Amino acid sequence: MTDTTAPAPAGTVSRRAALIGAAMLFVALVGVLAGARYGLLLAIGLGFGITLEGLRFGFAGPWRAMILRRDPAGIIAQLCAIAIVAVVAIPLLAANPGELAGAHAPVGLAMVGGAFVFGICMQIVLGCGSGTLVNAGSGNPVSLVALPFFAIGSFAGAYHLFWWTDLGSAPLVVLSGTGGLAVTLAALAAVAAFVWWRAAPENRRVAPRLWLAAALVAALAIGNLVVAGQPWGVVYGLGLWAAKGASLMGADLAGSAFWSAAGNQDRLAASVLTDVTSLTNIGIIAGAALVASWRAGLGQGLPRLPARAWAAAVVAGFLLGYSSRLAFGCNVGAFFSGISTGSLHGWVWFLAAFAGAVLGVRLRPHLGLEAR
Repeated sequence: MTDTTAPAPAGTVSRRAALIGAAMLFVALVGVLAGARYGLLLAIGLGFGITLEGLRFGFAGPWRAMILRRDPAGIIAQLCAIAIVAVVAIPLLAANPGELAGAHAPVGLAMVGGAFVFGICMQIVLGCGSGTLVNAGSGNPVSLVALPFFAIGSFAGAYHLFWWTDLGSAPLVVLSGTGGLAVTLAALAAVAAFVWWRAAPENRRVAPRLWLAAALVAALAIGNLVVAGQPWGVVYGLGLWAAKGASLMGADLAGSAFWSAAGNQDRLAASVLTDVTSLTNIGIIAGAALVASWRAGLGQGLPRLPARAWAAAVVAGFLLGYSSRLAFGCNVGAFFSGISTGSLHGWVWFLAAFAGAVLGVRLRPHLGLEAR
């Protein structure tokens, strides 16, 4: 039996100290080059990556666990984190309308369809927006393949966004103030009670690490709202990376109403170190890489998958980006941040994406991504 109380070898201690030092240096360097606010946002992103990977808190996996094994623990932890953020965020937004913005979007045909497709694809690659970043950071080969296509898909979805939204949208609905907070918390409690009721009796327990992760993710999300002035998001940053790459290669983005808008033109011209979503995305990747290296080193080896599985990862990665842009976010930007800041579209997104996830779980074996 291995003695888990034995001290780590000297080489391991040195490697871990170097990892901590590198992370601190990275944050300090961004703070010097871009400003203290941006250094702090990178630190928040690192916190997300460390928490998500270190405590195994995510979105796609828990949804899969509920679908296949009726295990509600991960979803309940997600709902708990959203509730904590809502208790702080909804009053903050009401008190600071000119300084803070919520993740608010209208419900529309493209939004619902995009969320449904996203739900399918996140189960195919076993990663939502944040999950794909975390898995890529920890060296997962499927996510490393999917991530660049996610970015390209986000760019393309934004390029065509207004064509899709012109198909029809309902008026924006935001649950604000004390009444909105009460409705949001009641709805979260009702969903938690429902998944608990639907759970297998042997799975009606939430591990302590998930409660801790929920609290940490909520605290980081609140910090992100206060420092960035907007809720935690993922999708825009990935699309911006691809848009910057397209611009460098000479692409003319004037044909896109989205990318030619003044604010987006400013971000395209500015350093990626001053884009709040890009910084937290970079931090998530780096934080997950730090945890993976802390444990045993990066890289998981190339899995033996058929060609159709790698093709599915490419297509699903692209569709993750494209569909999430039409849906105004992924599990983070639409589900987590949308609901926690009072947006009705977050609830509709949740229902549509979960329906898609049920189909995605069934598709995985047929695509050669797991044993049937």
